[in-house]
Amino acid sequence: MRSGTEADAGAEVPLPPSNGLVRLVNHSATRYLLAGGAAFLVDLGILALLKLVLLWPLWLATGTAFLVSFFFTYSIQRVFAFTSQSPHGQALVRYAILVAFNTLATILIVGWVNDSPVGWVGGKVIATAVTTVWNYFIYRYWVFASGEAGTRDQCSTQP
Repeated sequence: MRSGTEADAGAEVPLPPSNGLVRLVNHSATRYLLAGGAAFLVDLGILALLKLVLLWPLWLATGTAFLVSFFFTYSIQRVFAFTSQSPHGQALVRYAILVAFNTLATILIVGWVNDSPVGWVGGKVIATAVTTVWNYFIYRYWVFASGEAGTRDQCSTQP
């Protein structure tokens, strides 16, 4: 007779149903915010380098940092946040259109807020907050949409 441990060694153990926290972490919106946080740090770091170390004009440093972080942000959002299988060509063209719009919005917001007490760093934070809201929906339903959008989202009420 085999012991319980030996008998169970080859048996498949069912996983416990996922709780709300696990479903939240597995949702594309949560992954989007985590990936976006990393992308923001890359963008802000480049902006600070260009503005404070290389002494570039603010508008040029802001736009350049935003564009340099283009491929990092695209890659992390595509792979980690949305696990997209859409063709790269189509997704990159759509992403480039969105980046062009976001670049202009970011330059305008950072420049506008620069003369306020929060300065250019506050302007960058505000611009990021504003674009973050519309970007989630545009990424999910247009840039990275492939018919598989949201397949990793685990926030349904079904067990």
